[in-house]
Amino acid sequence: MSVSSHVQELRRKHQALSDRVEAAQRGPSTDDLAIKEMKLEKLRLKEQIERLGH
Repeated sequence: MSVSSHVQELRRKHQALSDRVEAAQRGPSTDDLAIKEMKLEKLRLKEQIERLGH
């Protein structure tokens, strides 16, 4: 897998997580711990994207 395709896949996962976080925050039964874990995973993905992009 090339670096650019790996970065593209990481961006896709980051966007999917972003969508899930937004949906969870709008939902009536918000699980704060699950949202926090998703946000941490988003941050890890973002850091990987930035590291690979440089």
